[in-house]
Amino acid sequence: MTTLDPQSPELGAVEVHGMNRATFILRGTLAAGALFGASAAAPFVSNAFAAAGTSDVDILNFALTLEYLESDFYLSKGKSVGLSGQAKSVAMEFGDEESEHVAALMKAISGAGGMPVKKPTFAFPVTDEKSFLKLAYVLENTGVSAYNGAGPSLQNKALLAAAGSIVQVEARHAATIALLTNMKITPDGAFDKPATMKQVLAKAGPLIKK
Repeated sequence: MTTLDPQSPELGAVEVHGMNRATFILRGTLAAGALFGASAAAPFVSNAFAAAGTSDVDILNFALTLEYLESDFYLSKGKSVGLSGQAKSVAMEFGDEESEHVAALMKAISGAGGMPVKKPTFAFPVTDEKSFLKLAYVLENTGVSAYNGAGPSLQNKALLAAAGSIVQVEARHAATIALLTNMKITPDGAFDKPATMKQVLAKAGPLIKK
């Protein structure tokens, strides 16, 4: 029997309900981050796309699904847990920026002749400001890692540049949350710690929401 020892159990408790490839990969990405740390999302995402032979539209739809999650987290959950002061201001600002990312990705997908995936439904295990900020920290760092894993698979250089401009903002979000919560700005030090898709899937089954 495999023993699970998640580094970020709150990340593994995020529920993502949807029935498309982008949602499935997002679930695996969150499971990778929960088990091995945020930086493990990059190799998982990279291996997942390589195994599936995905197109630029598939990759953008994955990024869109990730942005759906982040915008919903900040704008919906941020309003329901009683945030105050700087935490409230940051959540509303980041939520608006994530929504702009959603709009930009939808436009890019349509411009590439694709169909933007529908927004899944999410459930976040947060009940107060402390748990909200803790999850924000791991979500943002996992998001940065996920973009780093997906970006190299993009064939269109203009789309790669656009994704690069988004991931830089995500990294600034992560750094801001780290400073706000006294957490490490670079949680895994100077270099990412890799985890293969096989390693993640071997342990992540119970964490991937059906």
